[in-house]
Amino acid sequence: MRFLAVTALLLAFASLTALTASADPPPPPTYRQAVEDAYNLVEAAAPDDTASARNAASALEAGTGMTQLEILSDLQRQPPDFEDARGRLLALLAVLDQPASTSDPQLAQQRLHDVLAMHRYDALHRPPSWLDRLGQWIGDRIGQLLNLLFGRGGGQVPGWFFLLVSAVGLGAVAIILFRSARGRFTEGLMANQPSGPRAPADYFAEADRLAARGDRVGAIRNLCAGVAATLAGERTWEGSPLTVREIFQRAPDPAGLRPLLAPFEAAVYGGRDVDAATYEHATQVAAPFRQPAELAA
Repeated sequence: MRFLAVTALLLAFASLTALTASADPPPPPTYRQAVEDAYNLVEAAAPDDTASARNAASALEAGTGMTQLEILSDLQRQPPDFEDARGRLLALLAVLDQPASTSDPQLAQQRLHDVLAMHRYDALHRPPSWLDRLGQWIGDRIGQLLNLLFGRGGGQVPGWFFLLVSAVGLGAVAIILFRSARGRFTEGLMANQPSGPRAPADYFAEADRLAARGDRVGAIRNLCAGVAATLAGERTWEGSPLTVREIFQRAPDPAGLRPLLAPFEAAVYGGRDVDAATYEHATQVAAPFRQPAELAA
């Protein structure tokens, strides 16, 4: 009886092991086997056999993943493009059966290194530029936003969405730059200044006051304002849609105003300082426009 009980226990354990083993999923096919299975299904398929196309795509993807997108695309068409898929699968089998090889791997590696060392491939060895990194950062942030809004499927949003977001962002930047380039004083450019039109002589007097305090950036702004008001009227600086450069084009000698215009643009738009010698030169350039303004005042 004890022998029979032990035998029955061993048989039950063997049966349980066999069931567990049979429940394990079969191993994935090899790369070549997956290609061959897909080819056999395509070869036997009728012209409009979408079921065979789906089976072939599943068989191919099971062993090759997403490395054969062209073939998968042929099989997913309506109707499937079996002719192109058959040709691609046959060519892939030929390559897998006769892989490229060389009798001298070191020489082949050296030749590859020589080719990559050419100047035309210098970009491959350089790190990504700041513009590339900025674009990658923006793309990552947009991807995170889409994942937050739509879940993990947010990556399937059409490409036009990214183009739209990029266009809106570029448009906003362009509007900001355009508005900042207009020939007018905003609160950030001239704080604590009276509103409304001002006589050119007031701008020149304010330039002297700021220069005496050491604020040559504010002084050169007022010099430009005085010259612009002299050229185009008192309301030019506050309300004209023209840039400073465009207003200065009305001068008899626009090129002569370059020593005044260049440091103004560098200071206001570039955030640079104005040294004493540059400001002195700018005051000399503005002097011919200052004299009639002061006489009128």
